[in-house]
Amino acid sequence: MSLGKVMMAACALALSATQGWAAEPSAAEVQESADNIKAHVTFLASDLLQGREAGSPGYDIAAAYVASQMAQLGLKPGGDRGTYFQHVPMVAYQAADQGIFVLRDKVGKAIPLVFGEDYIVSRNPVAAQTKVSGPLVFVGYGVVAPEHKRNDYAGLNVKGKIVVALSGAPAGYQTEERAYYASGRTKRALAEARGAVGFLQVGTPGDEKLYPFANAARQWKSWGMSWRTTSGGAFAVAPKAPLLAAISVKGAEKLFAGAPADLSRIVEMAQSKAADPPRFTLPLTLEAAFATTIKPVESSNVLGLIEGADPKLKDEVVVLSAHLDHLGVGEPVNGDAINNGALDNAAGSATTLEVARMFMASGQPPKRTILFLLDTGEEKGLVGAEYFARNPTVPLSSIVADVDLDMPILTYDFTDVVAFGAERSSIGPAVRRAAAGMNIALSPDPMPDEGLFTRSDHYRFVEVGVPAVFFMTGFANGGEKEFRTFLAQRYHKPSDDLSQAINWNAGAKFARLNYEVTRELTDAAERPAWNKGDFFGTKYAGKPQRQP
Repeated sequence: MSLGKVMMAACALALSATQGWAAEPSAAEVQESADNIKAHVTFLASDLLQGREAGSPGYDIAAAYVASQMAQLGLKPGGDRGTYFQHVPMVAYQAADQGIFVLRDKVGKAIPLVFGEDYIVSRNPVAAQTKVSGPLVFVGYGVVAPEHKRNDYAGLNVKGKIVVALSGAPAGYQTEERAYYASGRTKRALAEARGAVGFLQVGTPGDEKLYPFANAARQWKSWGMSWRTTSGGAFAVAPKAPLLAAISVKGAEKLFAGAPADLSRIVEMAQSKAADPPRFTLPLTLEAAFATTIKPVESSNVLGLIEGADPKLKDEVVVLSAHLDHLGVGEPVNGDAINNGALDNAAGSATTLEVARMFMASGQPPKRTILFLLDTGEEKGLVGAEYFARNPTVPLSSIVADVDLDMPILTYDFTDVVAFGAERSSIGPAVRRAAAGMNIALSPDPMPDEGLFTRSDHYRFVEVGVPAVFFMTGFANGGEKEFRTFLAQRYHKPSDDLSQAINWNAGAKFARLNYEVTRELTDAAERPAWNKGDFFGTKYAGKPQRQP
């Protein structure tokens, strides 16, 4: 080889090392990754762990397993007091009864709502007994979006009243911003700020297709969870305007009987990009009373560190997060009551461990520190991630990015991914380069009605100002059929277990993609930054969150 070619090859190798681009893995390397992921998933999704519900012995076994794997890989403890564990104090809460919900018209005539048909009672994490009554005010979607010149509360007085809002958000909004406005947390906070004393969420025919009301009614006794504040109570976004109930399409007909506008027309207008539904005071009052069982629960996040090697960058931290928990034991389906959570999210947890192994085996330590976070309570509302984000084991100012691994559908050879949040910050170019280097296409969100951007752990980092990305395996190459089949037949069901046909090589590919993105983020000269004027960067960056 000529000297010129040698120099060119050396430069290419140096550039590759600088950018984090790896050579195409050999068949043996792919097989090693696939075997590792299979081994982790096989253990984490076994019946022994009883579905890994946060606060259960099964979850604790999973956490101990992950900690032992981190130690074996050589990761340093990243938790409390030199351990791999961060204690997460939690509150569990469950509906104690079906509640009593009675509508009254203008002359006081009672219109009872039927549990399981018209409504599903909520749970109040901050009160064992909830009793609320007041006039009902319909606020459309309940959205206040100044950038869209929209205020669904304009002209309405909801002080001392119960807000009624459609689920979802306007279809014309950008998918991730739409997810923000569709979030129940966002809506209840807006209602509370305007003096509302309760909140009702009304389902639409579209919701019924995605999540049948009957399925939710069967799960009404499931436990919700939140993290405990320093006062010992549960953290709640809008404690003065609690969610009282979810109202079915059938129940909504009772709420809107005698209303100034027809319900079907309201829903049609709400789902149109060209028209907004009317908003008005309903000619009814509601009397609602229900009980909640509340108990303390202890759980833990699992954290391991690879310290950065660059003296100037090692104090900056890139987080790789995945939730370790699932739903535990529930109502039997075809004789099986254990929700094993093989793809949701034993697969994401296993992939996180495999990315850690890839870094340790690379022989090239990262310039920035990497924190691997396997968290608890995601299925209960992103609880463990929120607790860590508000009580981090490293300075919050040092956390520069989060890469989240949640529920990769590994039943096919994916050829595209959806990179939620990537284009909101300088993470975007790293994602594009990594995907292009692996011949993986980047696709837009194919299911904007699902509001996925706010439903995984990365969003709790966004809420404290940290740029983040969350990968979803895409719809190309048969992915749409696989994804929709999973959602319809296995999502949050006992059938998400080891009996399904998992493509372990797809797991290896998913691990490599996350490795390549993380490698560039750890080794880039500049820390990731929000794009100028970004919706979430403007809303959250540099603004400390309330610490209860």
